[in-house]
Amino acid sequence: MMATAPADHVYVYYRVTRDDAAARSAIASLQAAVEAETGIAGRLLARCDDPSTWMEIYAPVADAPAFARRLEELAQCHRAAAIACEGRRHAECFAPLRPLAATAGREAGAR
Repeated sequence: MMATAPADHVYVYYRVTRDDAAARSAIASLQAAVEAETGIAGRLLARCDDPSTWMEIYAPVADAPAFARRLEELAQCHRAAAIACEGRRHAECFAPLRPLAATAGREAGAR
């Protein structure tokens, strides 16, 4: 049986111009469209020490580049950048750490 690669996580963060019903509705609509098209449910968080900084989290994502492209298209359709300061949304992809090679693990233990 072939092992599957760990799934990626896509994070999108931005500072909102204001936290109001319109901003929350825009992101809720975006995330509903993303889930309807990709099956990936997004989560929306606010930064603890700066609630004007929001983060959308999407996981698990099997094909992060394709997902990121579609997310950007849907974000444009739902005018998500309109609620972000200077229209800037930053997307980044993270994955679980890959296992160390067997020789690298032995070398680290020898030190």
